[in-house]
Amino acid sequence: MSAYNDVPMNEVRMRPKTPISELPLRERKKEMIRRAIMENAERLFRARGYDNVTVAEVADAANISVKTLFTYFDSKEDLVFNDSWLIDTLIAAMSARSTGVSHAQAIAGTLSAHIRNSDKDVVEGLEGFHRGYGSSDSLRSRMLRLWAEYEQTVANYLAHEAGIDAPTPALRFHAIQLVMIARSMIWDEVRTIVSASKGSPAETLCAWLEDAAAQVDRGYQTKG
Repeated sequence: MSAYNDVPMNEVRMRPKTPISELPLRERKKEMIRRAIMENAERLFRARGYDNVTVAEVADAANISVKTLFTYFDSKEDLVFNDSWLIDTLIAAMSARSTGVSHAQAIAGTLSAHIRNSDKDVVEGLEGFHRGYGSSDSLRSRMLRLWAEYEQTVANYLAHEAGIDAPTPALRFHAIQLVMIARSMIWDEVRTIVSASKGSPAETLCAWLEDAAAQVDRGYQTKG
């Protein structure tokens, strides 16, 4: 599941990533194999559902052995939770926001820009996520733990920004709200309104994100 992965709970800054072309040849080959595994796993999971795909099938699609696959990933679950794009994006959006722009607005704006600039079909993206991962009981606990870790990371960032050592209850609550903006994209209710859109599904999803951000800001301002 691209963009969803475990992140250290004290991480509050976007991690630098070296372009694959700049890696030494041996590391470049390893990274190419890793990407082939991830791409084929995501393709198979979205087409047939996580629970209906075996590790052997992923390995075969990536033209490697199962033994080789497990040198890159410790478990089948790790094929799903394999990168940190989402949490990196949330932290980067808040870090780069202009004066007068709230955390919620920055997150919604950045996610909306990504949606608008993507050449992927929004409806198929949401349907593919639910088809691949949404009904898997085996992934549910890991997913809940992942969101909790994202909330911790954002809370740590807010505390760092405020110049304090640890999040306050108010900052933690706000962190949960901010992560929920991103998390809401995979809600059944949001998928329903996007799929039923008579206009642009991408713009419908972006409009929801902007509305969610506005609701977060209204509540945060009210509570001070």
